[in-house]
Amino acid sequence: MDARQMYEKWLRDFAQDPDLVRELTAIAGDDKEIEDRFYRGLEFGTAGMRGVIGYGTNRMNAYNVRRATQGLANFIEKVEGGPQRGVAIAYDSRRFSPEFALEAAKVLCANGIKVYLYESLRPVPVLSFTVRHLHCIAGIVITASHNPKIYNGYKVYWEDGGQLPPERASEVLSYINALDYASAKTMDEQAAKDAGLLTIIGKDVDDVYISRVRALCVQPELCREMGKTMRIVYSPLNGSGNVPVRRILKEVGFENVFVVPEQEKPDPDFTTVGAAPNPENYSAFDLARALAVRENADVIFATDPDCDRLGCLVRAGDGSFIVLTGNQIGCILENYVLSGRKAAGTLPANGAVVKSIVSTDMAKTIAAAFGVTTFDVLTGFKFIAEKIQQFEDTGSHEFLFGFEESYGFLAGTFVRDKDAVIASMLLAEAAAWYKKRGMTLYEGLMELYEKYGYYSEKVTSFALEGKDGLSKMVSLMANLRAGAPESFAGKKVLAVRDYKKGVRVAGGAEEKLDYPASDVLFYELEGGAWVCIRPSGTEPKVKVYVNAVAENHEASSALTQSLLDAAVKFMNDNMN
Repeated sequence: MDARQMYEKWLRDFAQDPDLVRELTAIAGDDKEIEDRFYRGLEFGTAGMRGVIGYGTNRMNAYNVRRATQGLANFIEKVEGGPQRGVAIAYDSRRFSPEFALEAAKVLCANGIKVYLYESLRPVPVLSFTVRHLHCIAGIVITASHNPKIYNGYKVYWEDGGQLPPERASEVLSYINALDYASAKTMDEQAAKDAGLLTIIGKDVDDVYISRVRALCVQPELCREMGKTMRIVYSPLNGSGNVPVRRILKEVGFENVFVVPEQEKPDPDFTTVGAAPNPENYSAFDLARALAVRENADVIFATDPDCDRLGCLVRAGDGSFIVLTGNQIGCILENYVLSGRKAAGTLPANGAVVKSIVSTDMAKTIAAAFGVTTFDVLTGFKFIAEKIQQFEDTGSHEFLFGFEESYGFLAGTFVRDKDAVIASMLLAEAAAWYKKRGMTLYEGLMELYEKYGYYSEKVTSFALEGKDGLSKMVSLMANLRAGAPESFAGKKVLAVRDYKKGVRVAGGAEEKLDYPASDVLFYELEGGAWVCIRPSGTEPKVKVYVNAVAENHEASSALTQSLLDAAVKFMNDNMN
């Protein structure tokens, strides 16, 4: 069935929906728009679904949510005890998030599956915790994370509290693909409550979660002491972090937390954050910087709408605020956690740090200094969650800290996704630790560079949107695989890791990689530098990452830029 035929089918099948009919009738003469909305179904992968809000198979809407949930329900019904264990559901502040969450709940209840639905918006890490705390078989979060306001999404978690691993996601997808868009069962909300299938949850679970986060505080006395003078500006970017982040900072002793008033309450239009509610973007901090100047703040924090990512601005030597990268925050947190555990005598002999393959190698250097092993995993926090479970199953290591360069961090094991509530508490602690030593957080970072080496990282991306985007991406990656360059920016290529083929090739010799198959190319360069190229798992783009280390900051930054320029040229030369 082509796009036009699917468009007409939706108008017939859902003729009783006036909003759908009005929106789709308005584009009747726009073949390009119809093609974009209906040329494919919204992709369901290991990160679930994410797309522009609107009607169509390639859009986020109630019919896509119902279909995906019916497929998930059909899968859960095959799992022994699955329907009785139930599914936890949370949502963020985006347009239609509460409505989509309720639609998912009603589909599950109609299939006899118990549902625990949050009373109001909650962060992703709280949902991950809830799945484990209530012993659910699965969880759902309605969110598009840090994407622009026109997006929403649907993420699925399994019983360990982590996102669906690739194999299970493929199984669920097979159930979804077997369904028509009009085939989902649904149930009246009140009837579901009366039948004991739908339970509304809230404060009781929150309290347990916050108590577990508070237990991760490395130096409680330090927080109570320095919390009287530390000054923190915080923005939830109109999302779900407002309540839990402020609560945990207050409970551990930080008395001077100033919240950006324009970004405090939920706002699905994210009116004041710039292009997107993304704490990676400097522009998202404009209002926070102004407030920080007025309040003479030490640091500025911001969390994205689903509160799984944390961004931070710190005072530089001239008093201005500069943004920290995800790699820099990760290394500060890692060093602080390991230092605190060592000082307290609780650093285990089999401690482990887990990071993604595209995150800085500085993390390995820091971990090694503490006698801690570093494990690299594929991009996606579900792989860090899998490694935590592996440690628990085998007893081989004790998880201490994990992070991704894309501003995701985790300590503790009661959550199995990146957690900006935990990260906010620990980063406030780290800032207080340095302040007690008469240092800013920026000066603390410089101290780490002096001790462990001047590492530098950069990332860029190539957007490949629309119907032809996927085919261009496939063609590009195939061209890149056809032949590796001898060098990037004068740095010789020592080895190439192809995670799709599952091999590492060095000097003509080939060895097997023990990773799940993934469309990633990783070039190991002399001097400890590297270049990595991978299609994004959540957006229609191919990302390019580079990493280098040198004798000083200037040399490291210059080398990283040269590597990025060379990698971009390599990409352009292989673009059809």
